[in-house]
Amino acid sequence: MAAARTIGALFLAGFLTYGIGFALVTSAIGADGGLTARTTLVVGALLMLLNVLIDVGKGVLFFGVLERHGRRTALLYLTMMAAEAVLLGLGVLFLLLLVPLHDRGADPVFGLLATDANNLLYQIGEFLLGFTGVFLCALLARARLVPRVLAWWGAAGYVVFAIGTVAELFGAHVGLALSIPGGLFEVALGIWLIVRGFARVPSQGAAGPVPLVDERLVGHESR
Repeated sequence: MAAARTIGALFLAGFLTYGIGFALVTSAIGADGGLTARTTLVVGALLMLLNVLIDVGKGVLFFGVLERHGRRTALLYLTMMAAEAVLLGLGVLFLLLLVPLHDRGADPVFGLLATDANNLLYQIGEFLLGFTGVFLCALLARARLVPRVLAWWGAAGYVVFAIGTVAELFGAHVGLALSIPGGLFEVALGIWLIVRGFARVPSQGAAGPVPLVDERLVGHESR
């Protein structure tokens, strides 16, 4: 229950830190790419970097829960969340480049390039999130760790979300609209985990004696 509540809190915290941070950064950058408010930009960037740590935390904690039900899916989710965190972190570093560029009186066009680089890295990172989220939700449904309706809602939302990130990469600005189903799912999942936690799924041998021989040695490992 403690792990479930922590994961749920991280889902909600991620929305707050990245959302507020991105809003602050956006307000500190002019339409021409120039820096208009140094402190606002730095505070916003630090909040976005905090979200990077939150994503890694979700991957690590989910691994501890998922590996008993599907180790490959657990490893995939942990790996993709780490990769997403690296990409988002690199994107924020590009945004922070606006500070020395401003101090050196560089052409604002370099600021536009920095924001474009952040957006590119963000879309690639979020595609990885959408991709691995589908497998996460499929495992949650199969193991019945959360209600199946909630899990399949998440799977569908992540598919739509991933499509939106690809569309953004090709210049079709529909990513925000297509992120709504997946975003609402993450909020709902966060609240569910805080309030109800993961379902208590009995292990395969819970009703009988503990086997003396490891089942994996005879080819009966539960996946």
